Amino acid sequence: MADAQRQLSSLSLAVVVLAPGQRIAAANPAAEQFLGQSLRRLEGRPLTELLRFEEPRLAARLLETDAQVSARATSVIVPGQGPRRLDVTAAPLIDQPGWQVLTLNDISGAQSMSDDPRAGEDSVLRAPDILAHEIKNPLAGIRGAAQLLGRKVQGGDLALTGLIADEVDRIAKLIDQMQSLSRRTPQPVTPCNLHEAVRRARAVIEAGGGAPQIIEEFDPSLPPVLGNPDALVQVLINLIANAVDACRGASLPNVIIRTRFASGLQLHAGEDGKPVRLPIELRVSDNGPGIDPAMREHVFEPFVTTKKSGQGLGLALVRRLVRDMNGRIGHDRDEAGGWTHFRVHLPMAVERRGDRRGDAAAGEQA
Repeated sequence: MADAQRQLSSLSLAVVVLAPGQRIAAANPAAEQFLGQSLRRLEGRPLTELLRFEEPRLAARLLETDAQVSARATSVIVPGQGPRRLDVTAAPLIDQPGWQVLTLNDISGAQSMSDDPRAGEDSVLRAPDILAHEIKNPLAGIRGAAQLLGRKVQGGDLALTGLIADEVDRIAKLIDQMQSLSRRTPQPVTPCNLHEAVRRARAVIEAGGGAPQIIEEFDPSLPPVLGNPDALVQVLINLIANAVDACRGASLPNVIIRTRFASGLQLHAGEDGKPVRLPIELRVSDNGPGIDPAMREHVFEPFVTTKKSGQGLGLALVRRLVRDMNGRIGHDRDEAGGWTHFRVHLPMAVERRGDRRGDAAAGEQA
């Protein structure tokens, strides 16, 4: 079998090894060709002399040498070549503090082959199609193993095997949804029991272990919401997981999930421009330190994260899923109480005319 150096040299993907201080230590032939210089000329030079990332947050993330970074279709200036569109990944080198492996995939050529302004986006969105088959095969194996275990266990363990099978099915559906993103077609919506979705998401989080106390404050009189059941569970898993992570350092970590009728929030949607009422609020709160004020306006943007190992895609996906359900999501900080709140507002499955409870709630403050 060819040695590692020969395998690296055979890749069409540009690979660069960065020493501490982000100075180039090694580069494969594809990287030499992309940068237009031989390794002899590249060696020892700082990365910033050779590439300028136009997205400031991405440039800042790359400076965190222990972070995993992934960016798609990002704009990069290469001196002497002008702007390029690249897929970029960076990862720390195992057991080598301060060292990184950087990969660069030039997609500019693929975009220039079409006048369609979405061509570059479509080339990025083909990734789920390529990966879907390889991911679904092991998922089927996991599901089968869970079913076999389910025949041999009893009690609480039996419930866990059912949870595994259900979550495999949901992940498979999520992959199908990612494949459909290029068509920009929202998932169909149906009446959903919000509290069942919360408890399903909570069961997933708690099955992973290490979750703090999670308190439910539900309004049992709420009607079904109009949404996609699997998308709703995915939204809740992301929000609850983030809340759990945020309050881990608190002396008494707490996560509170609350549902209620809120004030008459409206979102203009649809071709006819008619407003959609969003009277049902789901709030996920944690008593962690809160979001850095400098990042609060950007938390729903891709690649924005405060986690060392995060990719910054969770809340971006949450916002997309909520919007597909004609909902709205936001967040705020209660400095006096020490709580961070993420609020999701959703439409009811059926508008009930003359509903006194809903009309009375319109006077409340969200």
